[in-house]
Amino acid sequence: MCPQQLFEIKVFKEKHHSWFINQSVQSGGLLHLATPMDPLFLLLYYLKKADKEGKFQPLDQVVVDDMFPDCILLLKLPELEKLLQHVTDEKEIDKKKYYKYSKEKTLKWLEKKVNQTMAALKTNHINVGARVQSSAFFSSHQVSTDKEEDYICYAHGLISDYIPKEISDDLAKHLKLPESSASMPNPPSKKVKLSDEPVEAKEDYTKFNTKDLKTEKKNSKMTAAQKALAKVDKSGMKSIDSFFGVKTKKDVGKI
Repeated sequence: MCPQQLFEIKVFKEKHHSWFINQSVQSGGLLHLATPMDPLFLLLYYLKKADKEGKFQPLDQVVVDDMFPDCILLLKLPELEKLLQHVTDEKEIDKKKYYKYSKEKTLKWLEKKVNQTMAALKTNHINVGARVQSSAFFSSHQVSTDKEEDYICYAHGLISDYIPKEISDDLAKHLKLPESSASMPNPPSKKVKLSDEPVEAKEDYTKFNTKDLKTEKKNSKMTAAQKALAKVDKSGMKSIDSFFGVKTKKDVGKI
């Protein structure tokens, strides 16, 4: 991040990829894409977190992160105070400014971002209808044929990647987006065993005999003719093997 502007860096990496530079081959093949980014997307996380205290605070007490101590560099960006007017309420006491997260201002600002994203998608002729339906898992009666609604849903999803989930949910309600089936109750699932105590079987599995399973499997492979023949009463009938077996010699007594 340079002191004058904030950039989002994305890295494109494939397992087998190289670059041809002049007459040489450069291994690695990483591709870094730098895109200018609005710092408010990063500040929203800290503003929303500090809002739980319900009071106005100076920015140096709001933007604090033990895991990312360099987050204070955001406060050095030019015209940051003007940007904060879009998402915060402001008070000045003894020439020092204090800020507090504003839900109303934030949703209006994010709505503009959604509209800008929609305009970019349309300008580049990006079809988002199928993507919205597959990613949001809308049920058949919820899927809308309105193309405009598809663009709003997709743009909301893109913006949501950069803001806290709670704010994303508030934005969805503000835009009056349809609820996805993910919020609908799921069918009851089996409980995971959490203790080492033996679990009693609720069904008597001993009633399933392996012999019966083999017979059932064997019968399932029989043709219709074989099944009809199996139903014939064979009592008193000789087996066909008896006609081809070796005859045993009868003992002849001596005269």
